Amino acid sequence: MRVSIHANSNANSQVAKGKLLAGLKAPAFQIDEAHPDVVITVGGDGTLLSAFHRYADQLDHVRFIGVHTGHLGFYTDWRDFEVDALIEALNRDSGESISYPLLDVLADFEDGTTAHYLALNEATLKRESGTMRSDVYIRENFFESFRGDGLCVATPTGSTAYSKSNGGAVIHPRLDAMQVTEIASINNRVFRTLAAPMILAPDEWISLRPEPFQDYVMTIDQFTARPSMINAIRFKIASERIHFARYRHMHFWDRVEDAFIGAKKPDAL
Repeated sequence: MRVSIHANSNANSQVAKGKLLAGLKAPAFQIDEAHPDVVITVGGDGTLLSAFHRYADQLDHVRFIGVHTGHLGFYTDWRDFEVDALIEALNRDSGESISYPLLDVLADFEDGTTAHYLALNEATLKRESGTMRSDVYIRENFFESFRGDGLCVATPTGSTAYSKSNGGAVIHPRLDAMQVTEIASINNRVFRTLAAPMILAPDEWISLRPEPFQDYVMTIDQFTARPSMINAIRFKIASERIHFARYRHMHFWDRVEDAFIGAKKPDAL
């Protein structure tokens, strides 16, 4: 098994990485940063997001494992004090995995160029100054003229992140859907939007055709781009998926409860 380990700079993460490297010296394992079978991230969700984007072109054969060294994350199943148990699980690995949908983003620019991205959590479009004005199309059919700070398009796993902060629903990641939430929309006698989150089916896509300004900011997960003139941006569920090694993958609703409520009694954990 070819393994790559990605850790953030936190002291606990570096200690856990060292333990992993020591435990993976057996002949059955090979540290391979270029073409791994399994990517182990040590830190939090941000560390896993960074690793995902690094290996986005290898998703057909890479499985991810998250080890968290702080608060429980939505993509991390193991704690840093469980490294020995994780190594045992790797030794018993049978190739099982669980997969989640991703967001496919295609941007068309005025100069005729295009840019293609994959997002694990969400993508947004905003303006640095002033109100964003954009026509919104669903499956090439005009839906509304949006006025406001911006729009956020999220995957089911991303529904617990920025999308939730914008009033979006929490969506189970087994659903191949994407969610569109408004960021501070303007609704008055002149401008009207749906003013509610939209959940789109896997065979639907949404396109934004913003008014021609040069101060747009586009985000793909934790990365920010300031592209030149944008003609349109299309969002849809990607054909690619992210795969997690399924040794003891935590139930999604347990993650949600732990992250946002934390009300379970000790004997219920």
